[in-house]
Amino acid sequence: MTVKYTITFLDYWHIGSGLTAGAKLDSSVLKDSDKLPFIGGKTIKGLVREMAELLEDEDFITRCFGSEGVAMGECYFSNATLSEAEKEQIVSNKLQDHLYEEIASTQIDASGMAVDGSLREIEVTIPVTLHGEVDDVPEDCSDKISQSLRMVKRMGLNRNRGLGRCEIKVEVVA
Repeated sequence: MTVKYTITFLDYWHIGSGLTAGAKLDSSVLKDSDKLPFIGGKTIKGLVREMAELLEDEDFITRCFGSEGVAMGECYFSNATLSEAEKEQIVSNKLQDHLYEEIASTQIDASGMAVDGSLREIEVTIPVTLHGEVDDVPEDCSDKISQSLRMVKRMGLNRNRGLGRCEIKVEVVA
């Protein structure tokens, strides 16, 4: 069984690539070969597993997500990407650079002054909608996978500081 989902971001978001952009940026976002943002299936799987653990059903978690170092789960999480039509429009019109902004932050000490060397600039992605799917979902687990997906409300860097607010809608396909 396949569970398809859409992630609609409500604010700027940052799923890190692990790379910097030299002296300009401390952290850039994850991009595909066409310089389009996406979220790796492994990241989605981790976030969904975190929510699934709140359901307190160990058999479901082990079956769908696996157990660390012991067994792989049955479910396969694809990357979440822009729709094909959006990708085509953005790439053909060379609009990739308009998908990203840079934001800066700094640490403030007790006296209200900026801490030396604490200025950070990160690249963020503008709010967009991404699409992904979870394949090979056992039929009796589709409701819990769907519920766990819908429970994700934020993702990425600084998700506890205002970035990455999102809404996930789910469609179960036989």
